[in-house]
Amino acid sequence: MEAPENESFRDSIGTINEDGKRAWVYPKKPSGRYYEKRKIVSYLLLVFLFAAPFVKVNGNQFLLFNVLERRFNIFGFPFWPQDFHLFVISMIIGVVFITFFTVGFGRVFCGWICPQTIFMEMVFRRIEYWIDGDRNKQRKLDRQKWDAEKIRKRLLKWFLFLIISFLIANVFLAYLIGSDKLIKYVIDGPTAHLGTLFPLIIFTAVFYFVFAWFREQVCIIACPYGRLQGVLLDNKSIVVAYDHKRGEGENGRKKFRKNEDREALGHGDCIDCLQCVHVCPTGIDIRNGTQLECVNCTACIDECDHIMESINLPKGLIRYASENEIEKKEKFKLTARMKGYIAVLIILIGVLIGMLMIRNDVEARVLRLPGQLYEHKEGDIISNVFTYKLVNKTVHEINNVSFKLRKYDGEIKVVSNSDNIIIPEEGLAEGTLFIEIDKKDLTGDKNKLIIEVYSGDELIETTSVNFLGPRSYN
Repeated sequence: MEAPENESFRDSIGTINEDGKRAWVYPKKPSGRYYEKRKIVSYLLLVFLFAAPFVKVNGNQFLLFNVLERRFNIFGFPFWPQDFHLFVISMIIGVVFITFFTVGFGRVFCGWICPQTIFMEMVFRRIEYWIDGDRNKQRKLDRQKWDAEKIRKRLLKWFLFLIISFLIANVFLAYLIGSDKLIKYVIDGPTAHLGTLFPLIIFTAVFYFVFAWFREQVCIIACPYGRLQGVLLDNKSIVVAYDHKRGEGENGRKKFRKNEDREALGHGDCIDCLQCVHVCPTGIDIRNGTQLECVNCTACIDECDHIMESINLPKGLIRYASENEIEKKEKFKLTARMKGYIAVLIILIGVLIGMLMIRNDVEARVLRLPGQLYEHKEGDIISNVFTYKLVNKTVHEINNVSFKLRKYDGEIKVVSNSDNIIIPEEGLAEGTLFIEIDKKDLTGDKNKLIIEVYSGDELIETTSVNFLGPRSYN
């Protein structure tokens, strides 16, 4: 894309003025077809975000990220510390998918799906438009002295911002500690759980700070994704782009004049109305080309289409397009790099599905008791002592647990005060067991045994151990 003659805009970000101070952004209230679609997507995602911790699948919370207890649920599938490899693969799939999408469609994730953008543009700014008014009214209110009107509007806005931040903090907490525990804490009252109340207050303060003051600077300064797109984008990536070929013409932009033949004068379709700048939530001029601050929110597309329509010019001066489409009229197609990402995604998803298919609800580990060899008992019986751990990954208690040997006629004796071994729901059962095998059935000093774990007559897990015996001399 042709670089603009004045590149000074690249020397600083759009939210910093010449004195190095914060330049507050007052975006015009957006409207248009893309904005309406974004509202639908955003509200569906908000419903999902608020509902996910309270929805259960087979008794498991739909989404749970309990770091402290090392318990994770993703789409109702529980992941325990023993399943960490599955969690890692899931995260890698997420990273590769976002990378693939960025290569093909730029920062579209930020504009349409990112929680920061959704909350900022579809919740907090809409409250601001409702209380303070549109762009010009907001600027006027900020310059206005602290009279009764300004105090009333500010207090109302700050109060609503605080309430919403508190709700977000509670939902965030439900993802971390579980919705059941959160509901219990709410019923018990805040004073009964001060250890949780203080983190909740901190989360509320952080969310309030982000959405009431820090705002678009999260996307520009804090989020690394904007810098990542500079590495991933190329001339074939679809981004929110200004068609400089059509907009500039031979003699550049020019203000609109009725009944003027702009084409004959060599001027492009851009009438330099600055509406695309005024509506931008990060305060940039999209006509300067793809920039770090652009979150692909499409507000400038809607605004420019409205202007073009009002002056009887074709829409699409600003649109989703690649640099090659604008320069060479090339249509979008999958590149070799994108096909590579698709192949990696298919492989990773296949591996994850395969691992989930073979994953058991119960995990058994039988380990030799440290420092113990074997014991020679009466009747030429060889005995080894082991410890066992049984992890129940389900929300149902497992009863009547027993152990059996596969391919060996030996006996397993469990050291227990009860004949019935029970694995509690989402819990652990552990203890000690002896395995006794006739010496004549052993093939050497180290024998691999397969142990089957049953719940009643149902085989629920298998594991293997090494059984030590006397060394044979032939």
